[in-house]
Amino acid sequence: MRRQAASAETAASDGKPERISKILARVGVASRRDIERMIMDGRVSLNGKVLDTPVVNVTFDDAIEVDGVPIRGVERTRLWLYHKPGGLVTTNSDPEGRQTVFENLPGELPRVLSIG
Repeated sequence: MRRQAASAETAASDGKPERISKILARVGVASRRDIERMIMDGRVSLNGKVLDTPVVNVTFDDAIEVDGVPIRGVERTRLWLYHKPGGLVTTNSDPEGRQTVFENLPGELPRVLSIG
């Protein structure tokens, strides 16, 4: 469930600088490795400049865009329990075509990951 949304604030929840690939992965753009490839392909800009290296730290004051789309700020990590209805599988997509818990969640939720 990868999502991109518009907003300019992106950084660690405590305000300390973090690597751009870590921030973009947390927001749900792609995996860290895929983000590093996107940066090398010139698809990521920081404060209006196209990046050519993934070795960059960002803060709340930085504006990040991927393919021209501004990236929203990182929300704090939240943990919640979900009582899974019978018949649903806990996976992002099922090759057998079964319905997943992610298809049963409201669409406006932020990035959701299953654990365990």
